[in-house]
Amino acid sequence: MGGLAVIARHAGHRVTGCDANVYPPMSEQLRSTGVGLIDGYGTDQLSLKPDLWVIGNVVTRGNPLMEAILDRGDRFISGPQWLHDHVLTGKWVLAVAGTHGKTTTSAMLAWILERHGKNPGFLIGGVPADFESSARLTDASHFVIEADEYDTAFFDKRSKFLHYPARTAILNNLEFDHADIFDDLEAIERQFHHFVRTIPRAGRIVVNGQDPALKRVLTNGCWTPVEQTGVPQGWEAGVPASDGSFAIAWHGREMGRLQWQLTGEHNRLNALSAIGAARHAGVEPGLAIEALGTFGGVQRRLQLRGVVRGVAVYDDFAHHPTAIRMTIDGLRHRAGAGRILAVLEPRSNTMKRGVMKDALPASLTGAGRVFIYTAGLDWDARAVFAAAGVGAQLANDLDELIAAIAGEAREGDQVVVMSNGSFGGIHGRLLARLAQGR
Repeated sequence: MGGLAVIARHAGHRVTGCDANVYPPMSEQLRSTGVGLIDGYGTDQLSLKPDLWVIGNVVTRGNPLMEAILDRGDRFISGPQWLHDHVLTGKWVLAVAGTHGKTTTSAMLAWILERHGKNPGFLIGGVPADFESSARLTDASHFVIEADEYDTAFFDKRSKFLHYPARTAILNNLEFDHADIFDDLEAIERQFHHFVRTIPRAGRIVVNGQDPALKRVLTNGCWTPVEQTGVPQGWEAGVPASDGSFAIAWHGREMGRLQWQLTGEHNRLNALSAIGAARHAGVEPGLAIEALGTFGGVQRRLQLRGVVRGVAVYDDFAHHPTAIRMTIDGLRHRAGAGRILAVLEPRSNTMKRGVMKDALPASLTGAGRVFIYTAGLDWDARAVFAAAGVGAQLANDLDELIAAIAGEAREGDQVVVMSNGSFGGIHGRLLARLAQGR
């Protein structure tokens, strides 16, 4: 919704927005763009008399401002529908879908197109290092969008991506998530197949050929040419050399070597998807590989927040067991023999409900020490970790958690803080605590 507000500003609208908790980097981006931020959902905002209320999917019935909007009969629309009607129609939409890697892959794809003169518009769920903001609107035909499977609004329970008229689609991977709206993996696969049904015959689907759930989605029916990643009959990434570079091949033929700062197999697969999608949009693979060599990454994806007394503190958005494991694996490649201290806030609705609690301990075994913030959980984290035989220090008080991490950390350690929220500003507070020498 923050990115959508930026796009609306670029389109010339006066925009205000309200939320219960707006935090960096989005809060900073919105203020710099001239979007007025209002804390909370007070009905006094009716005095703004907007031409249109654009409703995000966190808003539910019972929200005081929403109830007042309904009572007055004001015009309102969902964010994805507004995008469809006012931005995406008539564009060459490149949509990036999947449980993991949407933000990073979208940023990669936008950067490739940018480097080679396409001047794309985009809407990305994080802030790419290579652009000034997470969203922009241009006069060019190409538009890259992070295509989320989460539902659209309280009055539209379809997945968001069904509003995005994709010509080029990336399907990165598919696992169970969003337990607050989906009963099981099959329900999510059904939404992905609805999405596949909307992609034209003249389009292209770039799909992770290693993913069994995506294979089931396409087996249910596909009317669009498909390219696979991670398999010999499609796009493949070679084994990284000692300098981190790796070959990229299409049907066994090498297209070039990519050398960059990112780590992990998941990012190599992300790169393959971005290269395949960019080729469909007119950028040759060799040029795409060259562009990715200068890719700067995305904020909150293993973003180094500071180093104090030899202790490095990273910020990462991981909140699903698979993403947590991949984040720790990626940091291991970067950290070498140094200790990794993993700090996790299980904040998503799925995590708070404990749907994936039994998979959580194993996802953290790559860390030398584990710290869990337990406030707001509906399950007994201590019992889960004890049963799995994984040692973890737990706290439901943030100050207590910070003190425990600072007391454990020593020179050479890598602290990775994982949450899909602001985590109470833990990064700055921990760095300040480390600076005190305790």
